[in-house]
Amino acid sequence: MSKIPFFNLEESTRSIRSEIDEAVARVIDNSAFVLGAELERFEEDFARYCGAEHCVGVSSGTSALHSTLLGFGIGPGDEVITVPNTFIATVEAIAMTGAKPVLVDVMEDTALIDPERIKEAVTANTKAIIAVHLFGQCCDMDPILEIAEKNDLLVIEDACQAHGAGYKGKRSGSLGHAAAFSFYPSKNLGAFGEGGAVVTSDGELLKRAKALRHHAQYNKNEHAEIGYNYRLDSLQAAILRVKLRHLDDWNDKRRKLADRYLRNLEGTGYRLPVEKPERRHVYHLFPLGCPDKEAVGKALSDEGIGWGEHYPIPVHLQPAFSSLGAGDGSYPVAEKMMRDAISLPMFPELNKEDVDRVCEVLRRVDSS
Repeated sequence: MSKIPFFNLEESTRSIRSEIDEAVARVIDNSAFVLGAELERFEEDFARYCGAEHCVGVSSGTSALHSTLLGFGIGPGDEVITVPNTFIATVEAIAMTGAKPVLVDVMEDTALIDPERIKEAVTANTKAIIAVHLFGQCCDMDPILEIAEKNDLLVIEDACQAHGAGYKGKRSGSLGHAAAFSFYPSKNLGAFGEGGAVVTSDGELLKRAKALRHHAQYNKNEHAEIGYNYRLDSLQAAILRVKLRHLDDWNDKRRKLADRYLRNLEGTGYRLPVEKPERRHVYHLFPLGCPDKEAVGKALSDEGIGWGEHYPIPVHLQPAFSSLGAGDGSYPVAEKMMRDAISLPMFPELNKEDVDRVCEVLRRVDSS
């Protein structure tokens, strides 16, 4: 039987190749490869899509998080609350500012940040909460925003996996004081390389983030502080602008595939993703909790089915963050949900027959 890839970039590109070629040709013909009109048009389009006032295109999701934190003035002596079950970039960005990452555990049903744990972690030094919309579902933002308002904190969305995700009728990117997006190629909205964006309705953050991405030039040839080369290339912006027009359709397809997975695996011993009420999950990933992860992985591989792991070693157990002093068992929910999970194939061009075949293998392992 034919192999089923974990992700397939070739198929998604093929369907819109003529639009991409036209956009790339336009950039080449104009020779405006850095900053310029193509970037501005994408920034306007993406801000509007998210329901926010401003967007600043940057070089990656990591630089988007870093720029946002720096833009809000967060630095040494400050604390920023987030979760251990995230890609390391979330916590790296905090550390890069000189601030202290403060990790809290997550909800058992969604693997998203637990507002009750946030309350316990707030100190006089806390300046911000980074709510990670993991796997494509928004965090429970109302209680998070309530905690923030009560304690005069900033709320930053790590929306790097949540392009187009919804919460109570609003899209990710418009739920907090600012949001960071990644346009890594495999994202729901992916570039042909690296890319990211800061999205906000805060005018001061807009000014800071725009300057910081361009070596802190608030005025031409004048560098008021140490800045960075965090610019988003015009070619990537033009490509992203094309792909943005298809994002909702692609997300709808992901949701239908996820529904098929859920129906096929209902009643099995696997832990399935949960979509909470009043949220729109866009299934960047489809993680599956497995009683025997090794057996499941082997069975899928033997059948030529791709799968992934996200993220088996939580941040606090990474050698890079041993200084946090949190050992095994510090965040039991996050640790369990990451260690026993595999990610199933998920991309808009995946067909329903392939989903059924994946589920057939999974049910066979479950019953053995």
